Amino acid sequence: MLHLDNPIYLDNNATTRCDPAVVAAMLPYFSEWYGNAATGLHPLGRKAARAIEVAREQTAVLLNAHPTEIIFTSGATESNNLAILGLGRRAVGSQRKRIVTTSVEHKAVLEPCYALASLGYETIVLPVDSAGLVDISAAQDAINENTLFVTIQAANNEIGTLQPVSQLASLSHAVGALIHCDAAQAVGKIPVDVLAWNVDLLSLSAHKFYGPKGVGALYIRNGPRTIPLEPLTYGGGQEHAVRSGTSNVSGLVGLGVAAQLCMTLLPEESQRIRAMRDNLESQLLSNIPAVWVNGANAERLPNTLSLTIPNAEADALLLNLPGIMLGTGAACSTGTLEPSHVLQAIGLSRSDAGSTIRLSLGRFNSAEELALIVIKIAQAIDIYRTQNLHLLSST
Repeated sequence: MLHLDNPIYLDNNATTRCDPAVVAAMLPYFSEWYGNAATGLHPLGRKAARAIEVAREQTAVLLNAHPTEIIFTSGATESNNLAILGLGRRAVGSQRKRIVTTSVEHKAVLEPCYALASLGYETIVLPVDSAGLVDISAAQDAINENTLFVTIQAANNEIGTLQPVSQLASLSHAVGALIHCDAAQAVGKIPVDVLAWNVDLLSLSAHKFYGPKGVGALYIRNGPRTIPLEPLTYGGGQEHAVRSGTSNVSGLVGLGVAAQLCMTLLPEESQRIRAMRDNLESQLLSNIPAVWVNGANAERLPNTLSLTIPNAEADALLLNLPGIMLGTGAACSTGTLEPSHVLQAIGLSRSDAGSTIRLSLGRFNSAEELALIVIKIAQAIDIYRTQNLHLLSST
C-alpha cells in the first residue's frame, strides 16, 4: 500500500513542490542576507534591493516583458484583485461601466468583478462550450464602447482549456477597452508572451511553477504610470506605490529562480509531460468503462486531465486511493460541498460534476508512477462500485 511518506502527487494545478534550486537560492535570505530592501543605506538593505531587481528581471524575461512592467504581489489572487478593483476604482467617473469575463474564471476573478457592482459596474459573464472554450460571437456582442476592461484566463485550472487571449485582446482594443489575463495556470506550463498575446495586464503565482507560496506578480503594460491602478494597500510606496508593504525578499528570489528554470526547462519539460499525460489518458479510458475526458476536443494545458466517472462520487473514491494526491475540483474551493462552477458551466450535471477527478502532472512525476496510477484508480473504482452494490442490495 502507498503511504503518505511516499506519495504520488498529481495535484500540480493546486500547487507545485518547490524546486530544490529554488529552495537553495532562498535560504540565505532568511538568516544571512536578511535586510529590508527599503533600507538601502547599508549593505544588507542594498543586497535585498538588488535581489528583488534581479527577480524582477527574471520574471520579465519569462513573460517577454520589461522589468519596469512587473509589480510584485503575494500571488495571483492579489494580482487579480489589484488589476480588477484597481481599474474599476480608478475609473469610477468613467462612462465605461461594463466588465466582460467568462463563466469558467477562477473565483479570484469573478468575485472582484461582482464587487464592482457597488460602484455601478455591470459584469457580463460570457458562456463557454462543452470544452470550456469562450463563445467568441457572444464576446463580440458583449465587448463594446461601454466596456472598461475584459478579464480572461489563459488556461482553466480544472480542465486545462486554453482561451484565445490574443483574439479577445483584439476585440477589446478595437473599442478602446483594456484586457487583463489571469495566467496563473499557464505560466510555467506553456510559453507566455505578453507582447504576442497583446494583453494590458497579466497575473501569475510562483507556487504554480515550482516557486514558493505567497508571492506572485502583476504585469502592467508600459508600467503603472501608463495604466494607473487604485492601490489595494497604502503605506511606504513600494512597487511604484501600487503595492505598499515590506517586500518578501526570500520569496521573490524564489520566484525569480523558478522563472529562470522555466525558461530553461519548459520546451523539453512540456513535451515530456504532455506525452505522459496523453498516455495516462489513453490507459485510463481503455481500462475504465463509461468515463470521459472534459475538454478533450479543445487545446489544453499539457499536464491536465479532467476525468468524469459517472456514478462514482469522487470524494468517496479518493478514500480508496491512499497515498495518491489528486483533485476533485479547484483547490481554492475545497471545504464546500457545492459542485464546481466550471464543470457546471461546461454542461455537467451536479452528479457528474461530483464524479469528476483532476489529475495534473508536474516536473517531478515519472512514467512509472503513472503506470501504477492506472491500476490503482481502476481498483478503487471497482471497490467503490462493489461497496455500493452491497449497500443497494441490503436495503
